[in-house]
Amino acid sequence: MVPVVRSASVSHAAGPMLPLAELASGSIRHAPDGWHAVLRIQGAQHHLWLKEAPQLGVSYAAELPFDPDFEIRAHSSHRLWRAINGRPPGPPFHQLSAQRRERLALALRALDGRMDGASYRAIAEVLFGRKRIPERAWKTHELRSRTIRLVQAGLALMRGGYRALLRPPHRKE
Repeated sequence: MVPVVRSASVSHAAGPMLPLAELASGSIRHAPDGWHAVLRIQGAQHHLWLKEAPQLGVSYAAELPFDPDFEIRAHSSHRLWRAINGRPPGPPFHQLSAQRRERLALALRALDGRMDGASYRAIAEVLFGRKRIPERAWKTHELRSRTIRLVQAGLALMRGGYRALLRPPHRKE
C-alpha cells in the first residue's frame, strides 16, 4: 500500500498525474483512518491510502516513512510510478515459491480435516494417497510426522500466522 499525500509542488511539468478519474465506485472507500483506493493500471493493482478524499487535478506524492515497511512501500511506489509513466510495472516485491505454496495448501487442507474431526491417518490418506500409508508401523512412519506438522502449521496460520505471508522473509544485512 502506498501512502499518498498532496504534493507541495503545483507544477504539472514534474510528471504525469495519478489517474484518479479512473477510480470506480467499488475501487475507493472511506475508512476511519482515511481513504483507501485501488488503481488498476496496465493489468496491475496499486493500493493507495490517502488522508483526505482524493481530488481530480491535484498533484500527489508518495509518502514513505522510515519504518519497518519502508522497503515494501518504496518498491510499491516505484511500481506505481512506472505504471503511470506507461512502463511495465516490473516484478512484485516477493513471491512464494511453488514449494511454499504447495506446503501452505497442504497445511490448510490438513487443518480442515482436523477441524472436521479426522484422524491424522485419515488426513494423510487424503493428502498423500492410501497406497503410501503403511498398514503397520503408522506410529513411527514419516508421513504421520509430516501430517502432524502440517496440521500444526495450519493452526499457526489460523491463529494469525498468515500475516507473515504478507511480508517478505527477513534478510540479514
